[in-house]
Amino acid sequence: MGLAKRIIPCLDVKNGETVKGTNFVNLRSAGDPVALGKAYSEQGADELVFLDITASFEERKTFTDMVTRVAETINIPFTVGGGLNELADVERLLYAGADKVSINSAALRHPELIDQIASRFGSQVCVVAIDARQEPQHPAPSAPVWHCYLKGGRERTERQLFEWAHEAQERGAGEILFTSMNHDGTKNGYANEALRRLSDELSIPIIASGGAGCKEHFRDVFTLGHADAALAASVFHFGEIPVPELKQYLQAEGINVRL
Repeated sequence: MGLAKRIIPCLDVKNGETVKGTNFVNLRSAGDPVALGKAYSEQGADELVFLDITASFEERKTFTDMVTRVAETINIPFTVGGGLNELADVERLLYAGADKVSINSAALRHPELIDQIASRFGSQVCVVAIDARQEPQHPAPSAPVWHCYLKGGRERTERQLFEWAHEAQERGAGEILFTSMNHDGTKNGYANEALRRLSDELSIPIIASGGAGCKEHFRDVFTLGHADAALAASVFHFGEIPVPELKQYLQAEGINVRL
Protein backbone atom coordinates (compact mmCIF):
# COMPACT_ATOMS: atom_id res chain seq x y z
CA MET A 1 0.00 0.00 0.00
CA GLY A 2 3.00 2.28 0.28
CA LEU A 3 3.40 5.02 2.84
CA ALA A 4 0.27 6.26 4.61
CA LYS A 5 -1.22 9.40 3.08
CA ARG A 6 -1.11 12.39 5.43
CA ILE A 7 -3.88 14.80 6.41
CA ILE A 8 -2.50 18.22 7.38
CA PRO A 9 -4.57 21.10 8.76
CA CYS A 10 -3.01 24.47 7.92
CA LEU A 11 -3.27 27.47 10.21
CA ASP A 12 -2.64 30.90 8.71
CA VAL A 13 -1.72 33.12 11.66
CA LYS A 14 -2.11 36.89 11.71
CA ASN A 15 -1.67 38.98 14.89
CA GLY A 16 -1.78 35.82 17.00
CA GLU A 17 -5.05 34.45 15.60
CA THR A 18 -5.92 31.95 12.88
CA VAL A 19 -7.48 33.45 9.74
CA LYS A 20 -8.80 32.04 6.46
CA GLY A 21 -9.56 33.65 3.13
CA THR A 22 -10.48 32.84 -0.48
CA ASN A 23 -7.95 33.11 -3.35
CA PHE A 24 -5.59 34.65 -0.76
CA VAL A 25 -7.90 37.57 0.18
CA ASN A 26 -11.00 38.32 2.34
CA LEU A 27 -9.57 36.99 5.60
CA ARG A 28 -11.86 36.05 8.49
CA SER A 29 -10.99 34.83 11.99
CA ALA A 30 -10.94 31.09 12.71
CA GLY A 31 -9.78 31.00 16.32
CA ASP A 32 -6.78 30.57 18.61
CA PRO A 33 -3.91 28.74 16.83
CA VAL A 34 -2.63 26.99 19.95
CA ALA A 35 -6.08 25.64 20.89
CA LEU A 36 -6.75 24.60 17.28
CA GLY A 37 -3.37 22.89 17.02
CA LYS A 38 -4.04 20.92 20.20
CA ALA A 39 -7.50 19.90 18.98
CA TYR A 40 -6.14 18.69 15.61
CA SER A 41 -3.38 16.74 17.32
CA GLU A 42 -5.98 15.00 19.50
CA GLN A 43 -8.28 14.34 16.51
CA GLY A 44 -5.58 12.39 14.68
CA ALA A 45 -4.19 14.89 12.16
CA ASP A 46 -0.84 13.59 10.91
CA GLU A 47 0.96 16.94 10.88
CA LEU A 48 0.23 20.64 11.18
CA VAL A 49 1.40 23.66 9.20
CA PHE A 50 1.50 27.13 10.76
CA LEU A 51 2.09 30.09 8.47
CA ASP A 52 2.83 33.60 9.71
CA ILE A 53 1.05 35.42 6.89
CA THR A 54 1.96 38.97 7.91
CA ALA A 55 5.54 38.42 8.88
CA SER A 56 6.50 41.92 9.97
CA PHE A 57 9.23 42.45 12.52
CA GLU A 58 7.02 43.13 15.56
CA GLU A 59 4.84 40.08 15.00
CA ARG A 60 7.90 37.92 14.57
CA LYS A 61 8.35 37.65 18.35
CA THR A 62 4.65 36.94 18.92
CA PHE A 63 4.81 34.18 16.34
CA THR A 64 7.93 32.56 17.86
CA ASP A 65 6.23 32.54 21.27
CA MET A 66 3.19 30.88 19.68
CA VAL A 67 5.42 28.18 18.11
CA THR A 68 6.81 27.38 21.57
CA ARG A 69 3.30 27.16 23.03
CA VAL A 70 2.15 24.89 20.20
CA ALA A 71 5.19 22.60 20.63
CA GLU A 72 4.27 22.15 24.29
CA THR A 73 0.71 21.04 23.53
CA ILE A 74 0.93 18.73 20.49
CA ASN A 75 2.64 15.41 19.78
CA ILE A 76 2.70 15.41 15.97
CA PRO A 77 5.22 17.03 13.60
CA PHE A 78 4.61 20.61 12.66
CA THR A 79 5.97 22.88 9.98
CA VAL A 80 6.31 26.63 10.37
CA GLY A 81 6.63 29.22 7.62
CA GLY A 82 6.25 32.88 6.77
CA GLY A 83 8.96 35.50 6.52
CA LEU A 84 11.96 33.17 6.77
CA ASN A 85 14.85 34.88 5.02
CA GLU A 86 18.03 33.40 6.46
CA LEU A 87 19.44 30.50 8.44
CA ALA A 88 19.05 32.43 11.71
CA ASP A 89 15.24 32.50 11.17
CA VAL A 90 15.21 28.75 10.61
CA GLU A 91 17.34 28.16 13.70
CA ARG A 92 15.06 30.34 15.84
CA LEU A 93 11.91 28.43 14.85
CA LEU A 94 13.49 24.98 15.20
CA TYR A 95 14.78 26.03 18.61
CA ALA A 96 11.24 27.20 19.51
CA GLY A 97 9.99 23.67 18.76
CA ALA A 98 9.12 23.45 15.05
CA ASP A 99 10.02 20.18 13.27
CA LYS A 100 10.28 21.64 9.77
CA VAL A 101 10.28 25.04 8.11
CA SER A 102 8.47 26.13 4.98
CA ILE A 103 10.16 28.68 2.71
CA ASN A 104 8.56 30.34 -0.28
CA SER A 105 9.44 33.93 -1.27
CA ALA A 106 12.97 33.71 0.15
CA ALA A 107 13.63 30.51 -1.79
CA LEU A 108 12.57 32.13 -5.07
CA ARG A 109 14.72 35.19 -4.37
CA HIS A 110 17.72 33.25 -3.01
CA PRO A 111 17.53 29.62 -4.14
CA GLU A 112 20.84 28.88 -2.37
CA LEU A 113 18.93 29.17 0.94
CA ILE A 114 17.49 25.70 0.17
CA ASP A 115 21.02 24.27 -0.11
CA GLN A 116 22.03 25.99 3.13
CA ILE A 117 19.05 24.69 5.14
CA ALA A 118 19.47 21.16 3.75
CA SER A 119 23.19 21.01 4.50
CA ARG A 120 22.88 22.60 7.96
CA PHE A 121 19.73 20.91 9.28
CA GLY A 122 18.98 18.11 6.77
CA SER A 123 16.59 17.91 3.82
CA GLN A 124 13.78 16.62 6.04
CA VAL A 125 13.60 20.07 7.70
CA CYS A 126 13.22 22.01 4.42
CA VAL A 127 9.75 22.27 2.87
CA VAL A 128 9.66 24.47 -0.24
CA ALA A 129 6.22 26.05 -0.60
CA ILE A 130 5.16 27.12 -4.07
CA ASP A 131 2.18 29.40 -4.65
CA ALA A 132 1.35 29.25 -8.34
CA ARG A 133 -1.42 30.47 -10.60
CA GLN A 134 -2.34 28.91 -13.93
CA GLU A 135 -2.53 31.66 -16.55
CA PRO A 136 -3.20 31.67 -20.30
CA GLN A 137 -0.10 32.09 -22.45
CA HIS A 138 0.00 34.46 -25.40
CA PRO A 139 -0.13 33.74 -28.25
CA ALA A 140 -1.32 30.21 -27.30
CA PRO A 141 -4.06 30.60 -24.68
CA SER A 142 -4.86 26.90 -25.02
CA ALA A 143 -1.54 26.06 -23.32
CA PRO A 144 -1.78 27.77 -19.92
CA VAL A 145 1.34 28.00 -17.77
CA TRP A 146 1.70 27.92 -13.97
CA HIS A 147 3.53 31.04 -12.75
CA CYS A 148 5.04 31.17 -9.25
CA TYR A 149 4.13 34.06 -6.96
CA LEU A 150 5.97 35.83 -4.13
CA LYS A 151 4.76 37.59 -0.97
CA GLY A 152 1.71 35.47 -0.23
CA GLY A 153 0.43 35.59 -3.78
CA ARG A 154 0.90 39.33 -4.30
CA GLU A 155 3.78 39.39 -6.76
CA ARG A 156 4.07 37.38 -9.99
CA THR A 157 7.43 35.98 -11.10
CA GLU A 158 8.59 34.52 -14.40
CA ARG A 159 9.51 31.26 -12.67
CA GLN A 160 7.29 28.37 -13.68
CA LEU A 161 5.96 25.71 -11.35
CA PHE A 162 7.51 22.53 -12.75
CA GLU A 163 11.02 23.79 -13.47
CA TRP A 164 11.16 25.54 -10.09
CA ALA A 165 9.95 22.40 -8.26
CA HIS A 166 12.69 20.38 -10.00
CA GLU A 167 15.34 22.91 -8.99
CA ALA A 168 14.10 22.96 -5.38
CA GLN A 169 14.41 19.18 -5.24
CA GLU A 170 17.92 19.26 -6.73
CA ARG A 171 19.00 21.85 -4.16
CA GLY A 172 17.90 19.66 -1.27
CA ALA A 173 14.23 20.37 -0.49
CA GLY A 174 12.68 17.48 1.43
CA GLU A 175 9.10 18.19 0.32
CA ILE A 176 7.16 20.48 -2.00
CA LEU A 177 4.02 22.19 -0.69
CA PHE A 178 2.13 23.28 -3.80
CA THR A 179 -0.79 25.69 -3.43
CA SER A 180 -2.90 26.38 -6.49
CA MET A 181 -3.96 30.02 -6.21
CA ASN A 182 -6.75 29.28 -8.71
CA HIS A 183 -8.23 26.71 -6.33
CA ASP A 184 -7.44 28.27 -2.92
CA GLY A 185 -10.54 28.61 -0.74
CA THR A 186 -12.92 27.79 -3.61
CA LYS A 187 -13.83 24.31 -2.26
CA ASN A 188 -14.06 22.96 -5.81
CA GLY A 189 -11.30 20.38 -5.46
CA TYR A 190 -7.51 20.35 -5.79
CA ALA A 191 -5.40 21.00 -8.92
CA ASN A 192 -5.07 17.26 -9.53
CA GLU A 193 -3.58 17.44 -13.03
CA ALA A 194 -0.67 19.63 -11.93
CA LEU A 195 -0.26 17.63 -8.73
CA ARG A 196 -0.07 14.36 -10.64
CA ARG A 197 2.64 15.77 -12.88
CA LEU A 198 4.64 17.01 -9.88
CA SER A 199 4.24 13.69 -8.05
CA ASP A 200 5.20 11.65 -11.09
CA GLU A 201 8.21 13.78 -12.08
CA LEU A 202 9.72 14.36 -8.62
CA SER A 203 11.06 11.84 -6.12
CA ILE A 204 10.26 13.86 -2.97
CA PRO A 205 6.78 14.02 -1.34
CA ILE A 206 4.22 16.47 -2.70
CA ILE A 207 1.78 18.17 -0.32
CA ALA A 208 -1.40 19.37 -2.07
CA SER A 209 -2.98 22.65 -0.99
CA GLY A 210 -5.89 24.75 -2.23
CA GLY A 211 -9.44 23.68 -3.01
CA ALA A 212 -10.66 21.11 -0.46
CA GLY A 213 -14.42 21.32 -0.01
CA CYS A 214 -15.66 17.78 0.64
CA LYS A 215 -14.33 14.33 1.53
CA GLU A 216 -14.33 13.24 -2.12
CA HIS A 217 -11.79 15.96 -2.92
CA PHE A 218 -9.33 14.32 -0.53
CA ARG A 219 -9.94 10.93 -2.13
CA ASP A 220 -9.35 12.43 -5.57
CA VAL A 221 -6.16 14.26 -4.61
CA PHE A 222 -4.63 10.92 -3.55
CA THR A 223 -6.02 8.75 -6.36
CA LEU A 224 -5.98 11.22 -9.28
CA GLY A 225 -3.41 13.75 -8.05
CA HIS A 226 -0.99 11.14 -6.63
CA ALA A 227 -0.27 13.53 -3.73
CA ASP A 228 1.54 12.25 -0.63
CA ALA A 229 -0.32 14.60 1.72
CA ALA A 230 -3.37 16.85 1.57
CA LEU A 231 -3.44 20.18 3.34
CA ALA A 232 -6.62 22.13 4.07
CA ALA A 233 -7.80 24.93 6.31
CA SER A 234 -11.39 26.18 6.36
CA VAL A 235 -13.10 22.76 6.08
CA PHE A 236 -11.28 21.80 9.29
CA HIS A 237 -11.38 25.15 11.13
CA PHE A 238 -15.13 25.61 10.70
CA GLY A 239 -15.96 22.00 11.51
CA GLU A 240 -17.23 21.08 8.06
CA ILE A 241 -15.11 17.92 7.85
CA PRO A 242 -13.90 16.42 11.15
CA VAL A 243 -10.45 14.81 10.75
CA PRO A 244 -11.44 11.40 12.23
CA GLU A 245 -14.49 11.20 9.94
CA LEU A 246 -12.36 12.07 6.91
CA LYS A 247 -9.83 9.35 7.73
CA GLN A 248 -12.54 6.71 8.20
CA TYR A 249 -13.98 7.69 4.81
CA LEU A 250 -10.57 7.51 3.09
CA GLN A 251 -9.84 4.11 4.58
CA ALA A 252 -13.22 2.85 3.34
CA GLU A 253 -12.23 4.13 -0.13
CA GLY A 254 -9.08 1.97 0.00
CA ILE A 255 -6.62 4.77 0.79
CA ASN A 256 -3.88 3.98 3.31
CA VAL A 257 -4.20 6.45 6.23
CA ARG A 258 -3.20 6.27 9.89
CA LEU A 259 -6.31 5.93 12.05
